[in-house]
Amino acid sequence: MKYKLLGIAMAALILICALAAGAYEAETGPYRVHQHLTGRQPEEGCDCSGTELCTHLPLVIIDTEGAPIPGEPMTNAVGSRDFTVTDTGETMLSVRVSIMEDETHNHHPSDAPDLESQALIRVRGRSSRHFDKKNYLLRFTDAEGAYEDHEVMGMDSHYEWALHGPFLDKSLMRNYLWYNIAGEMMEYAPNVRFCEVILNGTYQGLYLMTETITNGEDCRINISEPVGNATGYVLRLDEGSGTELKNLNNFTYYSYRISRLHDLKIDIEYPRSGALTPELAGTIEQDLSDFEKALYSFDHDTKFYGYKNWVDADSFADYFIINEFTQNYDAGALSTYLYKDIGGKYRMVVWDFNNSCGNYEDIPVWMPGFQMQGTLWQWMLTKDEEYCRKIINRYRHWRDSVLSEEYLMDYIDQVVAYLGPAVQRNFQRLGYSFEGFRPLLPDSRNPDSFADAVEDLKEFIRQRGAWMDEYIDVVQQYGHPSVNKRYNH
Repeated sequence: MKYKLLGIAMAALILICALAAGAYEAETGPYRVHQHLTGRQPEEGCDCSGTELCTHLPLVIIDTEGAPIPGEPMTNAVGSRDFTVTDTGETMLSVRVSIMEDETHNHHPSDAPDLESQALIRVRGRSSRHFDKKNYLLRFTDAEGAYEDHEVMGMDSHYEWALHGPFLDKSLMRNYLWYNIAGEMMEYAPNVRFCEVILNGTYQGLYLMTETITNGEDCRINISEPVGNATGYVLRLDEGSGTELKNLNNFTYYSYRISRLHDLKIDIEYPRSGALTPELAGTIEQDLSDFEKALYSFDHDTKFYGYKNWVDADSFADYFIINEFTQNYDAGALSTYLYKDIGGKYRMVVWDFNNSCGNYEDIPVWMPGFQMQGTLWQWMLTKDEEYCRKIINRYRHWRDSVLSEEYLMDYIDQVVAYLGPAVQRNFQRLGYSFEGFRPLLPDSRNPDSFADAVEDLKEFIRQRGAWMDEYIDVVQQYGHPSVNKRYNH
């Protein structure tokens, strides 16, 4: 009998452990597609005659009929807010886009496209607008110019996409790597696919077709569309919108907790301008202010009045972890997104890892310390001991899985193998950047080749991961009552 009871007890223990192990998995979003594992491999069915480009990757061909794409900075000053427009004064240009994406064969410019559509296009980005390799915002339209959803490279149907061309990131993979890792950790992170781009007959190099951060039917951020004065919404902390209705005068803005010295604002990314009324914008502004007032109050950590009524703490903790692990310190100031559905809680979305992993101009390859606790909302969240413990516990969990050194080293090697000859093609056009574009200081930090860039990325991960393993418990000090007396009862 005792052996039967022991067996029952052991079975119960195994079930409890399985449920505990699955708890984190249940918190993540839908199944994540990693293109380098599921896509056509470079050695499959080689059918290249050598007379034209032949690639195993999806191929994007853009035809502007010779017209320049608007959105170029008007001056050479980084941070310029004046951009070129079309001959008719429009901020976006109508073009023809053809995409070859069938994974059963390689792709050539002469192939019949799998997707062909009109689209609007402009140059996008901040400092990247000044790079030789441009990033583009792409919106598919029908013949009359109305937005039209299309499935692209296996990603769910939508009309808006970003074409990211890695130039500063000479490993070519920071956004691909960290969006996919974040997609395994968080409810949502943008889906991405490598592709190659030809513009007006000229090869442009390796790009990432990237989901923009907005809502969509059965894809992207799962939030409600506007109904009267209620809606799910997406907010961005950055330099603000050129449409004044979108810019919020929320609590942390008018109380100067957002740095006005750098002209930072929170603006409404979704709903779009066409669906955004002054009344709806006011409701969103008040909603965000109510959350921020609760967060910055003396009652911030209490059951009935505190931030937990407003925030999905797991999402904010994972955002802290991945941006600290990569030292992506634009996060929390620039390109910082959060979203909330009707009746739901605020969640974070990652964006833009170009400068991560030691790729900042004046920050060494890696440096000890944490910085995310000084950012807008994390500054107050980390004054709560329970939230700090959550960061520590979740870090250790992820470090045993998708943030482990072994997993990340293998991942990088697999991506390099998957890209194959596309890397050589990219640097046949842009290889001068190893000598002519060396923005990191001191100069020795700049890689001299693609192999160097990949090794630099790996070495950063090794060093940063080892440091965080040793010092992650330091996070607990930010929530200790001894340093937060005026915020605790």
